[in-house]
Amino acid sequence: MGFLREPAVWIVILIVILLFGAKRLPDLARGVGRSLRIFKAETEGMRTDSASSDAAPAVSAPTPPPVAAPPQPPAQPAATDAPRYLVDPVTGEQVLAQPVVPPHDTPPRS
Repeated sequence: MGFLREPAVWIVILIVILLFGAKRLPDLARGVGRSLRIFKAETEGMRTDSASSDAAPAVSAPTPPPVAAPPQPPAQPAATDAPRYLVDPVTGEQVLAQPVVPPHDTPPRS
């Protein structure tokens, strides 16, 4: 903890407290922690992807000819009354997906 003896560190800490306020510092630290966890997970994923692609030889098995699928009956349109939910990628919560409807009173762009 020798770096806490430096006056420059204390000046930076004081400026951060003045800029963000003591009440918002825990939220700020929590957000930085989440961002670092996400960044670390993504970089680890990239490393494992590149390592697995380097380790696996590029040998492809011969593909059989495609088989014609039997004709399917036409799909029934989905019920428009049922609400759709999506998962927020940041919080992981389910949110109601609402369609974007353009206003009707504006003329179309040319």
